[in-house]
Amino acid sequence: MRFLHVMIRVKDLEKSLDFYTKLMNMNLVRTIMLEDAALYFLSDIDGQTQIELTANFDTPAEGYQQGNAFGHLAFGVSSMDEFTEKLHSMGYEYLYEPFYMSEAGSKIAFIKDPDGNEIELIED
Repeated sequence: MRFLHVMIRVKDLEKSLDFYTKLMNMNLVRTIMLEDAALYFLSDIDGQTQIELTANFDTPAEGYQQGNAFGHLAFGVSSMDEFTEKLHSMGYEYLYEPFYMSEAGSKIAFIKDPDGNEIELIED
């Protein structure tokens, strides 16, 4: 068995596509049009992990509610400093600024995507 993808419902598809493709360096690899939604599959650089952005045609005006069981997605970044420059140049800010987490032995930070999903960044 292998893990295929995680699905996220999005309110503003263009903002989410820009966020995940331009900031997070994911590649759009597949689009599926359904009767009630459009599905956009994004893959990481090595093609092993995917996120499915689902744009329902009847999306609530206020967007979707975040559940209290979900925590965050995690992405590895090669340089937190370079990522910080890119983040700020695209108009985004950190939820939690980069800091060294001695228990994990790495620098981490947190941001939110356009729909409020938390993303942990881990310098690897």
